[in-house]
Amino acid sequence: MKINRIGYLFKEGLRGVFSHGFRSFASVTVIAACLIIMGSFALVAVNVDNLIDEMEKESQILAFVDDSLSDDDALLLEGAIRSISNVREVRFIDREEAFENYKASYDDSTIFEDLDASVLRNRYVVYLSDITLMKQTDQALRAVPGIADVNSQISIANGFITLRNVVSVVTAILIVILLVVSVFMMSNTIKLATFTRREEIAIMRMVGANNGFIRFPFVVEGLILGLLGAGIGFVLEWGVYNFITNRIMNSIAANLFRVMPFSSIMTPMLIVYLAVGVLVGAFGGAIAIRNYLKV
Repeated sequence: MKINRIGYLFKEGLRGVFSHGFRSFASVTVIAACLIIMGSFALVAVNVDNLIDEMEKESQILAFVDDSLSDDDALLLEGAIRSISNVREVRFIDREEAFENYKASYDDSTIFEDLDASVLRNRYVVYLSDITLMKQTDQALRAVPGIADVNSQISIANGFITLRNVVSVVTAILIVILLVVSVFMMSNTIKLATFTRREEIAIMRMVGANNGFIRFPFVVEGLILGLLGAGIGFVLEWGVYNFITNRIMNSIAANLFRVMPFSSIMTPMLIVYLAVGVLVGAFGGAIAIRNYLKV
């Protein structure tokens, strides 16, 4: 295809964007809104995944050694604990260290004057590789001879895992629905352009113009609208995310979890937004013109 012909087709596609200003504005707005909704749920899913990853790094189970075992015998349990498949790291804490740690957690240490380390048990701090297997690891630790009790927070871990699964499913469903809505809106916008130019298209067909030549301006129109919607949606998402992040970091919630900075996910988000804009625009433009290309 000659360069001047390509320039003509691009100019025709650009003309189509401005010839139906309100419809084009509506399409860009819908695409931007859909991308913001999809992006928001995706960002929630990313932050939940990051939170669970952080929990996996810090996730631990306390395995208390039976009082009847001496310190030397308690140390011998480390090999059995390390052999459990989901155990990433093991640390032994004797009574004295546990007692000192316990006292350090209180401002007034005088309340422990009548107590000594014998009131506590030797214990192992067990770090996990996969938080989703905490229940199985808990059961495996309880089965180790010499382990009297196990303290794990299975319900909290399961709650976060359930939250991640729910967010992932909802995000996937919303992405599909909103993509369909975006394509539908884009298609209707370009269908209006094809309807107003139906006689011109018919003449082009009669003089021998091929389908690609006729379709290309409408695909360009869709691409322009899609990219505009993607760009506006990305900028708005950036602003909204930073606003919410700043509010969270300045509240008590900052002590509970850490929100990922937008800068760490900016590049993949921009790529996804532009890719969705291109796909929605091109697909919407292509399907809008197909009925007028039938012989």
